[in-house]
Amino acid sequence: MDTKTLSTSLIESEATGLLTRLDQVKPFVMHETMVLAAALPRDAQLLIERFLHSGRNDLRRQLASFLDWLHDEGQFATAAEQQHRFVLIRLQFNVVLAQFDLFTEVVTQRSEHSTGVWLSGLDILAQDALRVETSDDGDTRLVVYLARGAGAAIRRAKTRLPGGKPNPVGIIRLPRERMIGSGIASSLVHEVGHQGAAQLELVPSLRAEIERHTTGNPGGAWEAFSQWVSEMVADLWSVATVGITSTIGLLAVVSLPRYFVFRPSGTDPHPMPYLRVLISAAMGNALYPHPQWQELTRVWKAMYPLAGLPAEHAAWIRNCEARIGDLVELLLTHPVPLADGRELGSIFPLGERQPGQLLRLHQAWGDDFGVMARQRPALVFAVLGQAKAAGRITAADESSRLSSLLTAWAVRGSLDVLGSPAPVRGHSPHTFTTTAPTIRR
Repeated sequence: MDTKTLSTSLIESEATGLLTRLDQVKPFVMHETMVLAAALPRDAQLLIERFLHSGRNDLRRQLASFLDWLHDEGQFATAAEQQHRFVLIRLQFNVVLAQFDLFTEVVTQRSEHSTGVWLSGLDILAQDALRVETSDDGDTRLVVYLARGAGAAIRRAKTRLPGGKPNPVGIIRLPRERMIGSGIASSLVHEVGHQGAAQLELVPSLRAEIERHTTGNPGGAWEAFSQWVSEMVADLWSVATVGITSTIGLLAVVSLPRYFVFRPSGTDPHPMPYLRVLISAAMGNALYPHPQWQELTRVWKAMYPLAGLPAEHAAWIRNCEARIGDLVELLLTHPVPLADGRELGSIFPLGERQPGQLLRLHQAWGDDFGVMARQRPALVFAVLGQAKAAGRITAADESSRLSSLLTAWAVRGSLDVLGSPAPVRGHSPHTFTTTAPTIRR
């Protein structure tokens, strides 16, 4: 067999092998075992399966076209040209696998005992936290999975995946060590805030407004605030949604050795941990005035005193701290581009998240699990987190109740799906009895 014939045979063999391996990549509904209550939300599952199915079909068509070409005019092409065309297709095959693997981690955990059902409940919490008074959650769907480590992260919906296609759903990674307590809501709603800020186009307009304060003051506090704006908006979303639950959860995440708490951020978009907690508490006090925020600030400063830091670094931190109040006012009064110019601080359910109101709700609900299970999840996390902060329940009580509530929301969500027609695009199948303000576009 001459060299050209041999190369064509090898390339054809590899191409047909790709087809065989591609056929082994099955839809998740065919090879993942889980109880129904642990399943992804139906609309999210459909978006993921359709996205992956489209990728597999596109690749299958490319392979069929390539093999047709190879048997026709391609048989007269050089070995280099045959190889070039095949390699491009094989790269696309690896992209399809990378996309599949991205969602595999999300889906596989749904088979873990208890964890899978809790994740389904957290899906519902995430979707609820995305809704604000200016809009519903639109056509964006969020799904959750757990990972090791202390940090959370989001791969936002509609951002580019490997291969360049837009992500069909938002994927939130949460730290496993936070399951289960109200602190999981702090991390989750922060990541939801990144999605919400992107949908409302908040970051570019906020950064532009903040940068106007940097004129003539390079290297100062406002320049740092401009760098941190995306994370600060997500922190604001979290504080506005679950109250002091957010700041206490953040404090737990950034309670690190002293060096890391005061380390300059450099190019990191996250604020210095020391300042980040102070900013979060200032946001809480501006939204929901109460002595608890000053008390939390005093505790944080006692844990990490500035004494002992280099004088220049300590002066820079004090300069930033002195401008936190102005920063928070700027954030809360910033006109939201896609909300008819409404101020950012006004788009959240402020009335029902006031500390006194949260404690009244906790007292009214008592230990009635059925009442709590009918409320919006974000409100329940805010109520229980506030009750724990006020010393009315223990961490063990909180964990037990949230575990049961996540399970109840997941079970009800799965039963709602069984008893309802396919959801209309842009609307969640999960509904809750709530006293929250009417959600409107």
